[in-house]
Amino acid sequence: MAATQTPATVQSPAAAPERTASPRGRARSRVLWGAQIALAVFMVVASGLPKLFGEHTAVQLFEDIGWGQWFRYFTGAVEIAGGLGLLIPRLSAAAATGLVGVMIGAVITNIGLGSPEVAPFPALLGVVFAVIAWNRREKARDLLDLFRR
Repeated sequence: MAATQTPATVQSPAAAPERTASPRGRARSRVLWGAQIALAVFMVVASGLPKLFGEHTAVQLFEDIGWGQWFRYFTGAVEIAGGLGLLIPRLSAAAATGLVGVMIGAVITNIGLGSPEVAPFPALLGVVFAVIAWNRREKARDLLDLFRR
């Protein structure tokens, strides 16, 4: 009777989740990657680069903030780094988490400058970045494990 039994396939625990990913999990991953790519393009092209290249409204906004133009360059560089980080799987959770912080700062700044009507857009982006960070939290754990070695 033992000759008629087929051997069970043994999978390593690390390989099992990817091989048994449900269609729902694959769809969620595709949606997340689509959002990450779109947001990366936005953060680099529409948000970070105009700050670095001195686009007029960016210069004026940072004049109104009153911290000097160095803060515009810093913010632009952080936005570009965050946008690029969204595209690197190992960094995606950390980048999204950092961009949540940037968006919180943008909301506070817009309200503080007397432009609360502008605040919902960075607030919405912050929520989307938080969703990405939450769904990529395993990547954050993997990144932390690299530093613990």
